[in-house]
Amino acid sequence: MDVVVVGGGPAGRALARACAARGLVTTVVDPNPGRSWRATYAAWVDELPDDAPVAVATSRARAWTTAEHVLARGYAVLDNERLRSLPDEVRVVAGRVVSWTGSAATLADGRVLRGRVVDASGVVGGGAAQTAVGVVVPAGRAVPFVGADEALIMDWRRPPAATTADPSFLYAIPVSADGVLLEETSLARRPGLPLRELRLRLHARLAVHGIPVPVDEERVRIALDGRARDGAFGAAAGWVHPATGYSVAVALRRAPVVAEALAAGRPVVRSAAERAVRALRSRGLAALLALPPDDVPEFFDGFFRLPDRAQRAYLGGHDDLRGTVEAMVRLFGSASWGMRGRLAFPVRSAKSARTPG
Repeated sequence: MDVVVVGGGPAGRALARACAARGLVTTVVDPNPGRSWRATYAAWVDELPDDAPVAVATSRARAWTTAEHVLARGYAVLDNERLRSLPDEVRVVAGRVVSWTGSAATLADGRVLRGRVVDASGVVGGGAAQTAVGVVVPAGRAVPFVGADEALIMDWRRPPAATTADPSFLYAIPVSADGVLLEETSLARRPGLPLRELRLRLHARLAVHGIPVPVDEERVRIALDGRARDGAFGAAAGWVHPATGYSVAVALRRAPVVAEALAAGRPVVRSAAERAVRALRSRGLAALLALPPDDVPEFFDGFFRLPDRAQRAYLGGHDDLRGTVEAMVRLFGSASWGMRGRLAFPVRSAKSARTPG
């Protein structure tokens, strides 16, 4: 075979599809190829390639920080079944890879698969995490939180109940014609805010509006500062955005580029710009973790007041060094003097030091 992709998640399968489209004999190694995906994958519409498997899309988004911000930017939820699908010519092997080199992968049962090996097995390491608990309710029930044809990206207004001072926000997005995901989210904490706390807050928000709590729930934990590996793809390559937890959109965009490199026999490496952007975003994560809880909404109020191009550069391009620097400089320059001091000299996070994990 030509390519062995280690990992059968959204990134690994996107790369396998792109490799097969270029005529490469491709195998995906997936520990649980028959398991359905319960996670909801979403992205800004303009960050997705034209052929992205979109299930539902809105034409606008909204955010509540210390004020309301209406964003003239479409938001999309991806179709998991199409995101999982692979062409017939891609071979899927059920198994766990225990070691690999650039040209061979060894499975736990002793099998060896030979070919150009690409690590798409996900994040390794890291202490900071985004955690969330969500439920899907009928669209009519979600009206107090989100309107038709819009996504509520974040609402930092305090939940009616909480046992810690850690900040969290409500995320509300349509996931079908008549279903809306309501999710209580802790953006970043070291360690991640416990799910029981997020569940308490979400249920309290629903209770205020008399919304019954569905039995099924979505649970999220995304490592934000895992180790980036050279020659890897997707989250394994450090593509998880530490300010959002997003990585699928960039994997879908980059899959054809990386597949072309594999077809040409070129190495899969992170560019200098990509490394620099990751370093700057990691610096931003450190500052975010260090902010006192009450300052977090103010920080995001400043962010959503930035010019649209600066917002998009920071949230999107994983290798847009110029745009990332411009966004960070603008945000710092527009912040209050107190906020500037906390951003410039982050100390150990009050969110992790003073609350139970």
